Amino acid sequence: MCGRYYLGESEETSYWIEKTMQSSLVKEWQKWTSVKTSGEIRPMDVAPVIATNRSGKPSAFPMRWGFSGKSLLINARVETAAQKPTYRDAWKSHRCIVPASSFFEWEHLISNDGKKKTGAKYTLQPTGSTVTWLCGLYRLEDNLPAFVILTRDAAEGIRFIHDRMPVIMPKDLVKEWIRPDADPAELVKEALTDIYAERAQ
Repeated sequence: MCGRYYLGESEETSYWIEKTMQSSLVKEWQKWTSVKTSGEIRPMDVAPVIATNRSGKPSAFPMRWGFSGKSLLINARVETAAQKPTYRDAWKSHRCIVPASSFFEWEHLISNDGKKKTGAKYTLQPTGSTVTWLCGLYRLEDNLPAFVILTRDAAEGIRFIHDRMPVIMPKDLVKEWIRPDADPAELVKEALTDIYAERAQ
């Protein structure tokens, strides 16, 4: 968790998509892959991400989902990100927001013989919201940015699906989250937990 999210069209997502496609990094990524600006976003996809630019202002950049290592790291646990060497520096000053319409999760079930199995796929988003502002961390790999999505314990209403969920900021704290000198430990206390879920088609 979180292993997939959906990026659809809305006034807000379209704004950040447009800003992303104006980045000089687009041409660099296009030497290797395309920048995905709609549909289901998967690990290793390059997608729009909000972070501060060199002037300290909010901007948007194409970033690859996943930190490289012995295995691809797509999520970071918010409870330990400040201590783990892989995420520690990014937690301090390289935080980002991943704009999404919703995210996906599959039920994690245990069969009668005790084995884990995957159940139904669900679409989830904050109740009453059209944009889901996923909290992330980023770093440069071979001079190109990569990101991971922060996760936390799942809200009570969706634990029947999975025991983890993304850390999601309210819209009015998006710019605060990416500010390098902000205190992320305090901001995560404001993360949204009222989540609407429905079975995906």
